[in-house]
Amino acid sequence: MAEPIVLHGLDGLAEQAGQTVGTSSWRIVRQEDIDLFAKLTGDEQWIHTDPARAAEGPFGATVQHGFLTLGLATGLLWEVCTVDGFGVVLNYGLNRVRFPAPLRVGSRIRMHVAVAEVKPLDGGAEAVYRLTYETEGEPKPCCVADLVFRYYN
Repeated sequence: MAEPIVLHGLDGLAEQAGQTVGTSSWRIVRQEDIDLFAKLTGDEQWIHTDPARAAEGPFGATVQHGFLTLGLATGLLWEVCTVDGFGVVLNYGLNRVRFPAPLRVGSRIRMHVAVAEVKPLDGGAEAVYRLTYETEGEPKPCCVADLVFRYYN
């Protein structure tokens, strides 16, 4: 895995606006992770947790929860790029999220990161990262999302 790109403060963020900054390493979707997420969240629907039943279902296997996929965003983002020059980094939320394709157990995924927008704030900056989760061998991404981070001095 390559070292993350370091963006330096507001100027470094602004220079990347509209640009793709990188791609994370591949991750394997594991049933153990899905099962743990299901227990933690209470979403134990069979399509996620029952491999035998899911094999007969619409996707031919269990599928990862969309919110588990989203939950990987921060770690994968920091694998791609980090921002220095600020004292506080806050995950401010999501503007847009879609799950265009199922993410089957055993698949490999990686996340492509672009800086969609950067704007100064009083005492800091806001960056919108456009995240596209690629599933190896699949024509559609399993998730696309705009993740908003705020950085304060």
